[in-house]
Amino acid sequence: MTRGRLDAVCVSGSDLLPLPGRRPNRSGIDKRPVAGRVAVHLLGLDGDVQVNRRYHGGEGQAVYAYAQEDAGWWAAELDRELPAGRFGENLRTTGLDLTGAVLGERWRVGTALLEVTSCRIPCANFERFWGVPQLVKRFTARGASGAYLRVLETGDVGAGDAVEVVSRPDHGVTVGQLFRATTTQRRRLPEIAPALEHLPLRDRPKVAARIQKRLAATA
Repeated sequence: MTRGRLDAVCVSGSDLLPLPGRRPNRSGIDKRPVAGRVAVHLLGLDGDVQVNRRYHGGEGQAVYAYAQEDAGWWAAELDRELPAGRFGENLRTTGLDLTGAVLGERWRVGTALLEVTSCRIPCANFERFWGVPQLVKRFTARGASGAYLRVLETGDVGAGDAVEVVSRPDHGVTVGQLFRATTTQRRRLPEIAPALEHLPLRDRPKVAARIQKRLAATA
């Protein structure tokens, strides 16, 4: 099976990014690498804060991973440093194609077992955090969203750990397909149907309804 590496583990800690005039008025997007082993709980990493639980966190978005390869592309595109945590990610990986990750594939990282569940949809806070005009539009066009993960087995992780893909479903539906089907290519929503059971629990009913609506419109 595929094997990558964990370059950094990042958490937001208590020093949250202020968002004047917005509700909520803070964000946990500003994550920083931490040294040593970090405990992985069912709903996230020890020390991490997920402020807006409507859109972040929960069983299907407990951990967020972003690939160094994709971060490197953005660093060259914007001519700036993008250290681990800058995408709001908990895990910065190397050697894994996260856009091509299959929904439901399982990763052994340290002593924890994680499962790929979804793509990340960029938001206005992401654009404000970077201070790059049209970043949401540009991020969407690029399509390298990173991957959300649920925690199947708690444990601990640390920089330098191997990331081993220990199983992968046969349906073949990828994070990249889900991202396109829910953003710029919604006609492709029926492609997601075989992977519905792997999505975050709260997303399954609405995605299933959208698939049925799309199928009805094309019948």
